[in-house]
Amino acid sequence: MSQKKSRMSRRSFFINTGAAAAAVASLGNFAKIEDYEAVAQNVKTFSQPSDLKITDLRTAGRFVRIYTNQGIIGHGEIRDGSSTTYVLMLKHLILGENPLNVDKIWRKVKQFGFHARQSGGPVPIEEACWDIAGKAWGVPCWQMLGGKFRDKILVYCDTPRSNDPVAMGNRLKERMGRGFKFLKMDIGIQLCDGIEGCITRPPVESIDSRNTEHPFTGITITDKGTKVMADYTADVREIIGYEIPLATDHFGHLVIESCIKLAQALDPYNLAWLEDMVPWFYTDQYVRLKNSCRTPILTGEDIYCKEEFLKLFRAQAISICQPDLATSGGMLETKKIGDLAQEHGIAMAMHMAGSVVTLYSTIHCAAATENFMVTEHHGVDREGYDDTAVGVTKPIIQDGYIPVPDGPGLGIELNDDAIKNEMERSRKRGRDPGGFFEPTTEWDDRRLGNTRLWSMYIKEKKTTENMIS
Repeated sequence: MSQKKSRMSRRSFFINTGAAAAAVASLGNFAKIEDYEAVAQNVKTFSQPSDLKITDLRTAGRFVRIYTNQGIIGHGEIRDGSSTTYVLMLKHLILGENPLNVDKIWRKVKQFGFHARQSGGPVPIEEACWDIAGKAWGVPCWQMLGGKFRDKILVYCDTPRSNDPVAMGNRLKERMGRGFKFLKMDIGIQLCDGIEGCITRPPVESIDSRNTEHPFTGITITDKGTKVMADYTADVREIIGYEIPLATDHFGHLVIESCIKLAQALDPYNLAWLEDMVPWFYTDQYVRLKNSCRTPILTGEDIYCKEEFLKLFRAQAISICQPDLATSGGMLETKKIGDLAQEHGIAMAMHMAGSVVTLYSTIHCAAATENFMVTEHHGVDREGYDDTAVGVTKPIIQDGYIPVPDGPGLGIELNDDAIKNEMERSRKRGRDPGGFFEPTTEWDDRRLGNTRLWSMYIKEKKTTENMIS
């Protein structure tokens, strides 16, 4: 920008804002352009969002920062279990872009994401751009998503499992004592470990049951095994009662017929939902499961983008969808998923296993989505979790809810010391989180890859004939 244009833009800004009146009043009747200049130099305005440009992207463990030419920094987060490489490889595509064009940037990087943890590149970029946009315009992310339907977000927490139903019930009871009004427990074929006659399966060495899709494991549950799991659930319900919702997860890689048998056995215990009983992409099997029992069926934490959710919605294969915003596509894409679910009479819960950036991205999305029910929080027992967020009331969870922040962007800043402490804990667990927002210039080169998805345009050679014509 030329010096003359810069001087005029600042002058226009002050003349057209309340700040000008205050400045002129303090300077008396002798205010000059130079006086406006002096005031402008001392006020941080972010007053030219149309000139915002992305200048850098850096990481520290799971945390991502996008930097701009006006000093605004946006925060994003790579989903748990993903890799920083996924986001760094996209840096060259966003340098020089205006981060306020969030949807444009999202569509540019969307092709480099995929289901589960492979979404670790595009999503933190989307989150950080929304954070920057909110800070530039001075509004919270929920406002840019269309406004909010609620002021606080209902939360349930991950609770460590136990094969002892009394211990499990007491752990859930402790959660209730801390104010949680929605619960979830893991219940699966691990409860049958060591009990003869519960599980029928091929030899262990013949199949990798952990990594083989459910229909191909050959693992089935007997009537005895079904009773073990039903009795376990009954004992837990006896301790916590029936007034509070109780959801269930992690059943094991059972074939669909055994999933149906187990679902029917669990019907009497009025569960909030049965989660991920089969892989999400087997839509027809979900239809069979949902139509076989009276308990709501849920899936979605590993699905990337709205298109795959839509297949489940159109088939009426589930009762509740559960996107994880760090996988599903960020704030706007997840709101679209919720809106599509609502059109098909399906509610939306949210999965959340990240740190505070993903948590508050989830909070803003949940506030702006009408058919939202409840969000998971995997970090309630994690050391130093709340310390990472600056600018919100503590503790973050209050009586089972998280208040929706009104600050610009995500409504939080990050505590660098807390991030460093988290990275150090990762190192002690044998994981290398990398450096702390160190330069990443090796990812700047725009020649890193050709991203065009359709046939290339071949430029015609200039000839004397076509130059004359």
